[in-house]
Amino acid sequence: MCDHMIVVTGGPGSGKSSVINAMARRGFLTMPEAGRAIIKDQIRIGGSALPWADRTLFAELMLGRELRSYHEALGMKSPVIMDRGIPDVVGYLTLCGLRVPAHVEMAAQQHPYCKRVFLAPYWAEIFARDEERKQDRDEAKTTGQMMAETYTRLGYEVVELPLAGVHERVDFIAASLKAP
Repeated sequence: MCDHMIVVTGGPGSGKSSVINAMARRGFLTMPEAGRAIIKDQIRIGGSALPWADRTLFAELMLGRELRSYHEALGMKSPVIMDRGIPDVVGYLTLCGLRVPAHVEMAAQQHPYCKRVFLAPYWAEIFARDEERKQDRDEAKTTGQMMAETYTRLGYEVVELPLAGVHERVDFIAASLKAP
């Protein structure tokens, strides 16, 4: 188990990345979200590995980036806040109704994170769409639920972040990391 690698997951528009950015400003080491970077790159180059084009290829690129982030964080000594993790790829494929290839399931099982995973639940008041986030409110809510189910199935303890401001959410995570 890699107890220093702490995953924050959730659906789109749940405030997850804002919390992680605030944690970085407080001095925590962080790893970026794969999906948003892939979408930006694919749009820039005219690629098809997009969630609204080729979802399977998008998932494969996410897996590659998540594995790279995992291995980079593995060598760090301090806690590292991960903006999603390998199990998110499993959850994404399941959400899309696509088959989860054996190698993706194997990657999720062979690359463990801290057993406590933080979930930013769907929060209607802050949800917004943008250039990379095209999901509607229902899909955003369902995505968060799927991530909770996926991490739970893989043996993680999913802890929901409070529906509170960014600083309160950061304090909540920081306090949880100090608890035994």
